Amino acid sequence: MADVSRLQVEMALKGYIDPYLQQDLVTAKAVSNITLGDGQVTVDVVLGYPAAGLRAALAEELGRRVQAIDGVQEARINIDWQIVSHAVQQGVAPLKNVKNIIAVASGKGGVGKSTTAVNLALALAAEGAQVGILDADIYGPSQPRMLGAQARPESKDGKSMEPVTAHGIQSMSIGYLVDEEAPMIWRGPMVTQALTQLLNETNWHDLDYLVVDLPPGTGDIQLTLSQRIPVSGAVIVTTPQDIALLDARKGLKMFEKVNVPVLGIVENMSTHICSQCGHEEHIFGAGGGARMAEQYNVALLGALPLDIQIREQADGGAPTVAADPQGRIAQIYRDIARKVAAALALKSKDYTRKFPNIVIQNT
Repeated sequence: MADVSRLQVEMALKGYIDPYLQQDLVTAKAVSNITLGDGQVTVDVVLGYPAAGLRAALAEELGRRVQAIDGVQEARINIDWQIVSHAVQQGVAPLKNVKNIIAVASGKGGVGKSTTAVNLALALAAEGAQVGILDADIYGPSQPRMLGAQARPESKDGKSMEPVTAHGIQSMSIGYLVDEEAPMIWRGPMVTQALTQLLNETNWHDLDYLVVDLPPGTGDIQLTLSQRIPVSGAVIVTTPQDIALLDARKGLKMFEKVNVPVLGIVENMSTHICSQCGHEEHIFGAGGGARMAEQYNVALLGALPLDIQIREQADGGAPTVAADPQGRIAQIYRDIARKVAAALALKSKDYTRKFPNIVIQNT
């Protein structure tokens, strides 16, 4: 029986390219330990992104490759993940109890940004992360309706608010504090102050990701918020329509201006399949998101169909990932979530929490 070396195992593992990291797991430093002995090989893999939906298939694929090594009688593959904090804009302090903030933005309204944001948050949670969502649209809050949550936030200390939990994720919105039909007739500075309070005065509980559903547009409010909120990465939502793409480009440029990395583009309402005859039609055009992604050298995270179920489920308080977790569309959202988290995992880490506090005192 041939002796098995660590190098042989690493070479076998290097033959698998992670579809989300776009590199092998050894190079990505995701292989934390390899144990050899008596024809048995145990490999511990710790990913930088949550991957509950990928775990079984990944373990099987890596096990098959290791098992093919001469002398290996049994291969055991353990898959886990560890999510760390990543760098934010210079001069903006990270948020306590929140490792990463992901902003979801669009250049214009009506492209399905809020629906995408809530399903992204739910998909990240389904993949094994601790997730929250902040509804940053003060003028038109929609997350309470989409999450089917109407509870008033509680306060245990009279200073901070407890997030409202729905479908396994934490949430906060101005919609929890005012009547659903009450118009928010506020000027820009008041809106900015309100959002800052919602973000900082919510007692978030050990979040891996906080998804922020930004208001549509790229005006003064959006720019101010993107400068004040410690954002690790941004996702741009658009439709294939040329007019939507024009505005989406402005959103992308806004994040570039404030040094927030754009993790990718989601093309919503990409295609429509007739529920009666099955005919597929690109109502808003085709390939616009892909062309924009190529032009700006960012990833096309995924394309979602124009489907009545997505609208009905969000309006009914149970977004698609929660309402039909095994369905085709939910799987698209979960694939997008893995791509977003993996793209963030490749970015610079945040080391500010590791620095010791320096205290000067007279002795």
